[in-house]
Amino acid sequence: MYRFRDPGGRVIYVGKAKNLRARLNSYFADFAGLHPRTQTMLQTAAGVEWTVVGTEVEALQLEYSWIKEFDPRFNVKYRDDKSYPYLAVTMNEDVPRVQVMRGAKKKGVRYFGPYSHAWAIRETVDLLLRVFPVRTCSAGVFRRQRQMGRPCLLGDIGKCSAPCVGRVTEEAHREIAEDFCDFMAGDTARFIKALEKDMRAAAGEQEYERAARLRDDIRALQRALEKQSVVLGDNTDCDVIALADDQLEAAVQVFYVRGGRIRGQRGWVVDKVEDISTGDLVEQFVLQMYGDVAGDAVPREILVPALPPEPDAVVELLAEHRGGRVDLRVPRRGDKKTLLETVERNAKEAFKQHKTRRAADLTSRSKGLQEIQDALELDQAPLRIECFDVSNLQGTHVVASMVVFEDGLPRKSEYRRFSIKTVEGQDDVRSINEVITRRFRRYLEETERTGELDVLGEREEGGPIDPETGKPRKFAYPPNLVVVDGGAPQVAAAQRALDELGIDDVSLCGIAKRLEEIWLPGEEDPVILPRNSEGMYLLQRARDEAHDFAIRFHRTKRSKGMIVSELDAVPGLGPSRRTALIKHFGSVKMLKEAGPEQIAEVPGIGRRTAESIVAALHAQDGGTGT
Repeated sequence: MYRFRDPGGRVIYVGKAKNLRARLNSYFADFAGLHPRTQTMLQTAAGVEWTVVGTEVEALQLEYSWIKEFDPRFNVKYRDDKSYPYLAVTMNEDVPRVQVMRGAKKKGVRYFGPYSHAWAIRETVDLLLRVFPVRTCSAGVFRRQRQMGRPCLLGDIGKCSAPCVGRVTEEAHREIAEDFCDFMAGDTARFIKALEKDMRAAAGEQEYERAARLRDDIRALQRALEKQSVVLGDNTDCDVIALADDQLEAAVQVFYVRGGRIRGQRGWVVDKVEDISTGDLVEQFVLQMYGDVAGDAVPREILVPALPPEPDAVVELLAEHRGGRVDLRVPRRGDKKTLLETVERNAKEAFKQHKTRRAADLTSRSKGLQEIQDALELDQAPLRIECFDVSNLQGTHVVASMVVFEDGLPRKSEYRRFSIKTVEGQDDVRSINEVITRRFRRYLEETERTGELDVLGEREEGGPIDPETGKPRKFAYPPNLVVVDGGAPQVAAAQRALDELGIDDVSLCGIAKRLEEIWLPGEEDPVILPRNSEGMYLLQRARDEAHDFAIRFHRTKRSKGMIVSELDAVPGLGPSRRTALIKHFGSVKMLKEAGPEQIAEVPGIGRRTAESIVAALHAQDGGTGT
């Protein structure tokens, strides 16, 4: 296993090789003949280091761990071509809920999909709630209906079993949710047969209304099943993976087949750093897709267009995650071959659409960075831009934000938030001075603590990379360009901060909202970029991102402050009890609507304390208390 590092010590590429000398020779023997992105990677690198492991499985595990830990910019990283919605059942809650979810998966939640559109999930759920009346309401609605003692509309029309008011016990509701999950996982025949049996029995007993309801339930389940195409045998569970690529990029499509039906579809795109084979792409994709999952999330069978270079090692690793046998194979004939061809057609179509969008995106980002470099007369393109903004409401809860753009794209893992400490009231100029001072003082402290760079790009004590965690230290990397939200006064304040710290190798500008002018330190007149230029668009995007990030932080602080201020007046309430109350009721507003008996149900709150809370909150509102 080998790692390339840049002059700042960051890992920029992770690879593996049975013969390290031969692999490195392939990089340096014919530089002109290398893939363009490989050339860029080698020009960025300042050193290489390696680690020896015993087996190919260990190499695969270490490669996945390093890519996840270091996020190297030149490694193959599969990105969703959009955010796919899932049908999720929150089995980790006391009263499970069915809902649409996007983003990272949570432990204890059952996921089905992904689906192409959220409305497709809602249509399916609406059909299934007739038979499986699982809760779909939010936590706040659930608590409100429980306090009111009556169910919501879905409970009234029979599409929720209403556990909020005790129509069913939590245990019975969990059984309904488990049946819902079993049906979605492919165990469909059992429920349809049971309903048909009940329908015939009801008809035989001349309970025709009940038989008609059961008939409609069966039709609802059948309509839900019709939305999922039957492609393979009833007991077939597999993921079908196909690729479409060119010299620079690749697109991946996956069809999820459970119980012989297509349960979901998902796509990814990836930048290729070097001339990599289809088998290598499959290996990287399988590692990243199944690296963090276990159990049934890894299917029994995975169909691919080509096997990885070391298929036995990949299969062994997948079997460890699943806890059972996994088959990784290329279908040669029959229905599975036909299905793979269908997925390949989808991959080619998705790749064609991506290329149309991506061409404009790559061109515009490069053009934007070049326009900023030319307009501000910078020595090099601003590959790392840091933008700062201040937010407050009439001088209260003053905060600032720092957002980072690398290569024209936001790098959200390096966003930072600041609470302004030395400025009272509404003074954006002094606030900008404080936040720039704090940010670059941290940079200087990290530089002094870690020593100077050596020839391999590592500082004597680890440089910008923390030797214990292997991750970049906070504020350890200087930007090429600092952007502040504001005009000449804010720019002058930021420049004073840099001058006082002795920093003279970081460029600075400000962008004023009124006329979108670009202000430089010490200049009487602003720089005017065309309104429709890519450079202006990039600076505006960074400014708007910093503004939104600061606003979100300010709202969070303001909300916490309001909660603390209202509950602080209640005698006998410490931080733990305040937290427990807000967690139980969801908000101070809902707490105010509760009576002493309901408040006393919160762990740690007695009857006397509950009465004090009601009296204090009603007194703040001008009421008489209880």
